[in-house]
Amino acid sequence: MKKFSEFKVGDSFFSTSSISEKELELYLKFSRIKNVFLEDMQKTKQKLISGRAILSRMEGEFTRLSQIYGNHIIFIGTDGDAEWENKSVRFLNPLYINDVLKIKFTISEKKDIDEQFGKIAVDYEGTNQDGKIIVLANKNWYRIKK
Repeated sequence: MKKFSEFKVGDSFFSTSSISEKELELYLKFSRIKNVFLEDMQKTKQKLISGRAILSRMEGEFTRLSQIYGNHIIFIGTDGDAEWENKSVRFLNPLYINDVLKIKFTISEKKDIDEQFGKIAVDYEGTNQDGKIIVLANKNWYRIKK
């Protein structure tokens, strides 16, 4: 586990994951997403994973990193990226069940809040097993105890 003082802008951490058909079904049931397109895609052989499910998995993988786990950390929101008209996420290609999701987490900003807490901005980049970029999510802010 790295402490707040040890994180540097530009630090990158990596993880690999996939989402099974069962996990996707559980996520869709829990989230209560109602989307005709997703429902139609679930009837095909190659099942599409919803964007929010991908982001949830990426968030979960971030919290499990050995550099992060053990910290008192909480997700506090996203800031839009000025280059993306103040949006924070871009989905560029589809991800299907059982595809490999390779995730790169990069510390893009770091700020003090007070004596007890700081905050770090983390950019996510997710690619599939073929190296195609699936999703970019910038400025995911976390409050972290010093």
